[in-house]
Amino acid sequence: MEPQLLHSVADSVATVVVHHPAKRNAMTAAMWRALPPLLDALAADPAVGALVLTGAGGTFCAGADISTLRGFAEEGRRLAVEAEEALAAFPRPTLAAVRGHCVGGGAQLAAACDLRFAGQGALFGVTPAKLGIVYPASATRRLVSLVGPATAKYLLFSGELIDAGRALRTGLVDEVLPDDELDKRVAEFTRVLVSRSRLTQAAAKEFADGRTDRDAHWDAQARDSDEAAEGIAAFLERRPPRFTWTSAG
Repeated sequence: MEPQLLHSVADSVATVVVHHPAKRNAMTAAMWRALPPLLDALAADPAVGALVLTGAGGTFCAGADISTLRGFAEEGRRLAVEAEEALAAFPRPTLAAVRGHCVGGGAQLAAACDLRFAGQGALFGVTPAKLGIVYPASATRRLVSLVGPATAKYLLFSGELIDAGRALRTGLVDEVLPDDELDKRVAEFTRVLVSRSRLTQAAAKEFADGRTDRDAHWDAQARDSDEAAEGIAAFLERRPPRFTWTSAG
């Protein structure tokens, strides 16, 4: 099978799989280009309430496939940034399910997700210093927001890999599971996500990402929706809520 991004939608969860096992799921130029339009299509699907990004087999993503970018380093950097920003802008909750190596461009993609769950055997690294590449400003800011300046500098200056335990302690990942329990936990948690109010999630995502100028917009969205009425009624009636708001707003 050619290197590609596989995707599926089941039970309101979209799953995108980085598939290039011959090179530990390294992203080719074509794969970087394919990610933004794929995300746009999934965002336009009202059935999608959350998205999981993962890698085929036992590896998340070993970065960029340098062989497809030789002589085009600047283009490769641009493609990676465009893919990262498209993933960060996805309007529903996103979760990276990480096994094995999550390195370079792979770490860039994982950091662009809202949440990261990792298997105990996962290894993380931000490796541009090994290649003489300037890590993008957007990706650097995103990394600093997750782990703080000191750990971001450790990762960027050294290019060293850290294990899942250290990634958890520094805030790079949110949960660490035994490798054979990762899929079960991701499925369990995404079921929770898609059962919650998309209105609440969409507003919270923007606010958490710094869009504090949108208070009035989200107040209007809340007034025009029945989300709060349904949530309160469900609580009082001791039943699961049936939220219906679907706009990306």
